[in-house]
Amino acid sequence: MSIAKVEPITTARGLRGPFDYRIPDALRGQVEIGSLMVVPFAGRKILGVVTGLAAESDLPASRLAEPLELLESSTLPELLDLGRWIAERYCSAPSRGIALALPPGAGTGKKPRAPKARTERRASITAEGREALGAADQAGTRLGKRQLAVLEALSDVEELSGPQLDERAAADSTVIKRLAERGLLTQRTVEVRRRPILDAVGDTGPAPVLSRAQQAAVASIVASLGREGPRELLLHGVTGSGKTEVYLAAIETALAQGRTAILLVPEIGLTPQTLGRVAARLGDDVAVIHSGLSEGERYDEWRRLRQGKARVCVGPRSAVFAPLGDLGLIVVDEEHDSSYKQEGDPRYDARAVARRRAEVAGAVYLAGSATPRPESWAELSRLDLPERIDARPMPKVSILDMRDVSPRSGPLHPRTREALGSLPAGAKAIVMLNRRGFSPHLSCAACGSAIGCPHCDVSLVMHRGSARLECHHCGHTEPVPTACPECDSVALARFGAGTERIEQLVSDLVEPTPVFRLDTDTTAQRGAHGRLLAAFGRADGGVLVGTQMVAKGHDFRDVVLSVLLDADSTLRYPDFRAEERTFALVSQLAGRSGRGERGGEVLVQTMAPEASPIVAAAAHDSAAFLSDELKRRRSFDYPPYSSLIAIELAGPDDAALARAAEKLAAGVAGELPADAELLGPAPRFRRRGRFRRRLLIKTAEPVAAAAGVRGVVEAAGTQRALSGLALAVDVDPQ
Repeated sequence: MSIAKVEPITTARGLRGPFDYRIPDALRGQVEIGSLMVVPFAGRKILGVVTGLAAESDLPASRLAEPLELLESSTLPELLDLGRWIAERYCSAPSRGIALALPPGAGTGKKPRAPKARTERRASITAEGREALGAADQAGTRLGKRQLAVLEALSDVEELSGPQLDERAAADSTVIKRLAERGLLTQRTVEVRRRPILDAVGDTGPAPVLSRAQQAAVASIVASLGREGPRELLLHGVTGSGKTEVYLAAIETALAQGRTAILLVPEIGLTPQTLGRVAARLGDDVAVIHSGLSEGERYDEWRRLRQGKARVCVGPRSAVFAPLGDLGLIVVDEEHDSSYKQEGDPRYDARAVARRRAEVAGAVYLAGSATPRPESWAELSRLDLPERIDARPMPKVSILDMRDVSPRSGPLHPRTREALGSLPAGAKAIVMLNRRGFSPHLSCAACGSAIGCPHCDVSLVMHRGSARLECHHCGHTEPVPTACPECDSVALARFGAGTERIEQLVSDLVEPTPVFRLDTDTTAQRGAHGRLLAAFGRADGGVLVGTQMVAKGHDFRDVVLSVLLDADSTLRYPDFRAEERTFALVSQLAGRSGRGERGGEVLVQTMAPEASPIVAAAAHDSAAFLSDELKRRRSFDYPPYSSLIAIELAGPDDAALARAAEKLAAGVAGELPADAELLGPAPRFRRRGRFRRRLLIKTAEPVAAAAGVRGVVEAAGTQRALSGLALAVDVDPQ
């Protein structure tokens, strides 16, 4: 093969490769599909990936350039195919889809630079050293006390590093050097893996005895791994039913069959317990990949996977691209979580990508959740874990009607105050309010004007700790004013509550019991999630206050009370998934309580106590909620009974944006399948100084609709009417 077909890694939406490059004689036989190259392209040197090889090109040889450099790193051919599928499925450029599957640092289109290897010096005892150690009690050995300690430390191990010898024998480098000069030990330099720090380590003991329901679930998964059952499964288990142990048993079976596995988790910082349990059980077979790793850690973990030294990858959505061959199982934990959807182009859904990768690889796709999405409930074969481990009862859930409480009483119901104030010694509670800050709304009591963000059509949120007002959309901040900017009145009133205020109120109720706050304000530093959760876990009693972070998969046996404030807030969003999200939020928080011997209870504060998602969650009845939700979706022809594609436009001029949106809508309408319904363009609130419009397509033919949208969007890039506007396509918007 003398021609390499290379896809340049560039952000240009309209660029369509691959392009032919002539392979020089010096590289013949070294270039493979998946190889990375630095190539000349449009007067620049950029990164490209080989997507095919050919004996000859349709172009004359004189017109073909040669690659400038062949890099050592490469990616798997099946991941290139997956990247192309993503680009097509999510209306993006092929290079953007392929970039997702490349080694760390290569997705930007620049030549990736492998971090410098970490090395250390290790020492081992020689035969002469053993003789000297054996004769240490004889005169004339001339071995000092520290030298003897070093040789003794090395006598029963293969080798030790300098820090290890310093710890065991109090020996510095001078002592080791002198022993080496005498031939009593040898030293060598070895490369050392940069290990990601695990903030929580799981139980390193033997695997627990599985319940009958867990055994049945594992047996079904094992049958599917042996191609004797369905290949796409949903593990529906109530909170605390032991889904993680089922995952581990299934992964161990895949490994025993000589295959590999991927375990996707929603957000790595919020699931340290799951990560710790997997790492403790599977040891060095596990590699962890996520954005919080250092450059060196991420590269080392990726390389271990690529070289087959690790056979299990754990991580958030990007781990679906782990360079593993012989894939046998992909597990998606907490499959209902919205963080599996990528926000940047291409806006892929890791759950759909995982299903595609499993299908192509002949692997089993296993999704798990206590509150699965209606789409998964309707489409996947179900395995059930109907009870908690050791048959512990689900916590009692009480719905507290906030319509009966005077606003002057504050954000806490009297029963909530009573329950928090009477926590038993050593017991813990979790209080969730999905809104951070101290007060979400500051307005003037004299003129009625609210203090809003100058760049977004939203109110600024007051943060008492920093004494500033913040916009949670664009990041704008300003000092808390002493007077109204409109009328100079000092009668500024705070409305509503955020986690910062709830932390203060709860602290007053439970003093001296410690209160921990978990939100993006308290977890900005690397590893802060895990450290804060670990501190809460170690505490002898305490209250954890936070946003929805506190409801994500945590397992604390001594939590006896969970409280959800403003439970109906998610129902107020103009979104067909509002009921689904509300049900999941209530159910997931309820599941944090009552996992230990003390049992537990759950208090749900709401202004809509009759809302069906809240009532169903209080009854722990997923089946009833999902059945009703699917009926509602069918009547309105929403997913899973149709697919959605959103087209979003943004620009600084509202009038010009409106004209461009109408023109784009007309173009899209002419390219859609006959069954498709086009809604909009509808205005959305201004964000980051840009006005916005949205088109929404509802169709039963998503592939055809996506192809039509992709063609119109690519053509729109050359139209003057869309100049200066940002345009994004979101397939399966969340």
